[in-house]
Amino acid sequence: MNKVYYIAKRELGSYFNSVVAYVVVVLFLVVTGALFWLTFFDDVQILSLRGFFNQAPLFLAFFVPAITMGSIATEKRSGTLELLMTMPISNFQIVLGKFAAAMVLLAVVFLMTLPYPYTLSLLGDLDWGAVWAGYAGLMLLGGAYTAIGIMASSWTRDQVVAVLIAFSLCFFLFVIDQLVGGQPTGTMAYVVEYASTNYHFQNIARGVLDVRNVVYYLSVIGVCLVITTLSIGARRW
Repeated sequence: MNKVYYIAKRELGSYFNSVVAYVVVVLFLVVTGALFWLTFFDDVQILSLRGFFNQAPLFLAFFVPAITMGSIATEKRSGTLELLMTMPISNFQIVLGKFAAAMVLLAVVFLMTLPYPYTLSLLGDLDWGAVWAGYAGLMLLGGAYTAIGIMASSWTRDQVVAVLIAFSLCFFLFVIDQLVGGQPTGTMAYVVEYASTNYHFQNIARGVLDVRNVVYYLSVIGVCLVITTLSIGARRW
């Protein structure tokens, strides 16, 4: 765990030393904050954060690839990945450390949005159970997008190519359920719907943490991290 902590700490340092990370984080907060406050007075009789939770997943599809695009691509281009691989640390520990660092950054960003539910709670009885379930869903969704972003970054030396690949994959998984509409029929339609990140998030955003939705996100994270480990491991040969 000390080795994973070292990689995560190193990666976090690179985030906070980069202007890109600050710009992306500020843009995410500005856009989601603007949407929240612009729709705040639309229906104040319903104290719910559903509007925020409905919009945030789409923005995460842009936001997460932007912060993960250089996680491994930059290491490849600068030659520091080879240096890391000569150290007594496994490829999976490198990948896990980078994943943990991105998740910490996501958690910090989500903490900055807590004034939204707090403001609503001042107006009446807010269902905090649904709020915390929604944030748990955002962390799971963000984790899936993070794993995809790191995987895409391991496939190239170019950050622009990495962010385009990651965004394409994240956005495709976000909208794929719309291909079958609201009432899927047939095995293939259910499979397509099940593959959608948004489909599983909307279930969680209703306030229910279904095991099937959690398993889906953990599966996406696990598969992408394993592929990333194999990708950087291929450089040894």
